Amino acid sequence: MREEFVSHSAEETIAFGRSLAGRIESPLLILLVGELGSGKTTLAKGIVSGLGGAAEFDVTSPSFTLVREYRGRIRLFHVDLYRVESRHDLETLGLEDLLAEEAVILVEWGEKLRPPVNVPTWRIDFEILEDSSRRLLLAN
Repeated sequence: MREEFVSHSAEETIAFGRSLAGRIESPLLILLVGELGSGKTTLAKGIVSGLGGAAEFDVTSPSFTLVREYRGRIRLFHVDLYRVESRHDLETLGLEDLLAEEAVILVEWGEKLRPPVNVPTWRIDFEILEDSSRRLLLAN
């Protein structure tokens, strides 16, 4: 399935994340792919808050901690691979252990991760448009 959404504001991106949360069942791997500033963390805010894991303003990109856990309707791990530079760094994160959990794994900079074939996966590509809107393309 492919789905396209065009957002004209951070609020619209958060609302789209909340609507996606209503369709999420675990286990699920969600790969967020797009350039810096394209809205990946903003969408994560909507997904996490939509699952009841935290208020939007409490959701930040785990750039330095690399992984944050939220517990709501579904357990969610928010992962940021921006600072991960090598395959070795990726292997030491313990993502295989997280993927074995009955949880949702939400990965910013998801293009750095090769998804396992046995885990349901959504990929959401972000594109910054000329008018500063964002196009989000969901494939699952």
